[in-house]
Amino acid sequence: MPATENAEVLTFEKVWTMFQETDRKFQETDRRMKETDKRIGELGNRFGELAEHLVAPSIKEKFKDLGFTFEQISQNHEINDPLGKSNTEVDLLLENGEIVMVVEVKAKPAQRDVKEHIKRIEILRRRADARHDKRRFQGAIAGAIMANAVRDNIRKTGFFVIEQTGDTVKISNPEGFKPREW
Repeated sequence: MPATENAEVLTFEKVWTMFQETDRKFQETDRRMKETDKRIGELGNRFGELAEHLVAPSIKEKFKDLGFTFEQISQNHEINDPLGKSNTEVDLLLENGEIVMVVEVKAKPAQRDVKEHIKRIEILRRRADARHDKRRFQGAIAGAIMANAVRDNIRKTGFFVIEQTGDTVKISNPEGFKPREW
C-alpha cells in the first residue's frame, strides 16, 4: 500500500485556511514584538531620566571646580530653529553671561550621540545668532556607563565628559583640555 493513500488530500480551501492561520500568527507575533519594543524604549527613557537626576544636582559645582560659574541651570528644553527647520531637546542647559554649556545625558552614550549633540549645538548657535546672542556655546555628554572608545570620541570632538562615580558625577577631561566652541 503506497504511503500517499494515508496522506490527507490538500484542497485549495485547506491550503488557504493554513495560509490565513499562518498570517494571523505572524500578525500576532508582530504586535507582540512592537509592544516589547515600546516597553524597551520606555525603559531606556527611564534610565535616561535617572541619569539626568544623577547629573543635574551636582553639575554646577563640578563645572565651578573647573573655573566656570553658571548662574542658571535648566532641564529639558525644547528648542525650535529660527528658520523653523529643526527642533531639538536639550537635557541640561547651564548659562552665564559668556558661556552656554549644553549637556546631553545618556544612560550609555554611543558614537551617534556625539554627532547628534553637534547638530543640537549648531541649532542653538543659529538660534542665538538670530537673537544677536554672542555667548560662546560649549558641550558636554554625560553617561552612567561609558565605553572607552565613546569617551575618547567625546573628548576628541571637544566635549566635556561627565561620568557617574558612585552617587555623584565627575568631569573626566585631561589636564589642558580645550573645549570646542560654537
